[in-house]
Amino acid sequence: MEENNFLESPARNPEERDDAVLIGLIQRGQTDEEVDDYLKELEFLALTAGFRTKKVFIQRLDVPHVKTFVGSGKLQEIIEYLEEHKIKYAIFDDDLSPSQLRNLEKSMKVQIFDRSLLILDIFQQRAQTAQAKTQVQLAKYEYLLPRLTRMWTHLERQRGGTGTRGGAGEKEIETDRRIIRSQISVLKERLKKIDKQMMTQRKNRGRLIRVSLVGYTNAGKSTLMNLLSKSKVLAEDKLFATLDTTVRKVVLGNLPFLLSDTVGFIRKLPHSLVESFKSTLDEARESDILLHVVDVSHPNFEEHIKVVQRTLHEIGAGDIPVIMVFNKTDLYRLEDDEFDLTGEVQARTSLTALRKAWTKEGHKVLFVSAKKKSKIDEMRNLLYDEVKAIHLTRYPYDKLLY
Repeated sequence: MEENNFLESPARNPEERDDAVLIGLIQRGQTDEEVDDYLKELEFLALTAGFRTKKVFIQRLDVPHVKTFVGSGKLQEIIEYLEEHKIKYAIFDDDLSPSQLRNLEKSMKVQIFDRSLLILDIFQQRAQTAQAKTQVQLAKYEYLLPRLTRMWTHLERQRGGTGTRGGAGEKEIETDRRIIRSQISVLKERLKKIDKQMMTQRKNRGRLIRVSLVGYTNAGKSTLMNLLSKSKVLAEDKLFATLDTTVRKVVLGNLPFLLSDTVGFIRKLPHSLVESFKSTLDEARESDILLHVVDVSHPNFEEHIKVVQRTLHEIGAGDIPVIMVFNKTDLYRLEDDEFDLTGEVQARTSLTALRKAWTKEGHKVLFVSAKKKSKIDEMRNLLYDEVKAIHLTRYPYDKLLY
């Protein structure tokens, strides 16, 4: 049997573009605009993973087809396009069941990526530290365990198209399952050791106030991190540019605190990744203040906020004080006139109106442009006041210093 070491193999170069088609559904309760935005995000994910989108297929179905996700007519249309243009990859905007994957690969005869596998592929490419690599490996094994009948076809892409093995017998699949379960156990033990080391590092930082940048992926957290800490954290216009938590000591005035940049969140983030990266997100969970960075130029920024809030609750950070930082104000366009702020679509004509709407709900709000360095001093001043308030409750004898 071929050695199951594909997770340790070098990640595919995302600059070597492969043509792919994207496939999504407009399901019950969804609008055409929502699905269009979802598929634009999927196209950005595909680009980050190293794919060039040739065509987008959309079908309106109340629920996905139980066997093939899309209906038979749409499936035949996709197959004909793939064959005509000699495209080898199809990417779905939802997770596919193991049986759907089997049926689609059998009929389409191309490599299938569902949303989770695509995100896992990006994480594998971008993992740099031992902790991130271990977390991604664990998440990928847990994803593949119920899908072992397609392991060898996925292996083809991982190893540069060296060919696949077909017809793996039941005994071989059971052997694969045992190997993967064993690897999962090994990786979980490895993560426990890494977590202990990280916990020791956090304890050694003393009782400095902790502030964490959180937000939807590509909202500009790393750029803000660089501005506040004067460091050089990787900041790219790509999804998941940052996987590993970066911690820097920042001093505002005479007040020191720790600032952390965390992995970005995204809708439908694979559950296995949320579980695996909980240890990385300990920085957020143990913070005194969260800076929730929002790309205000995005038409669906409020949905992004909800995704982040749900994820924060899921990792146990839902009750930490939050400062809302609406970033990318330089890209804000007045003609984009409708945002869903309260559950009902309401018009807004300026950032001032938007600020009033959020302040009215009790939020501490900032509007900045990290790229243009606009209102950064205002952010520093508010952050100083918030950190100082916590510092004085923790160290009341320091009052004479301020």
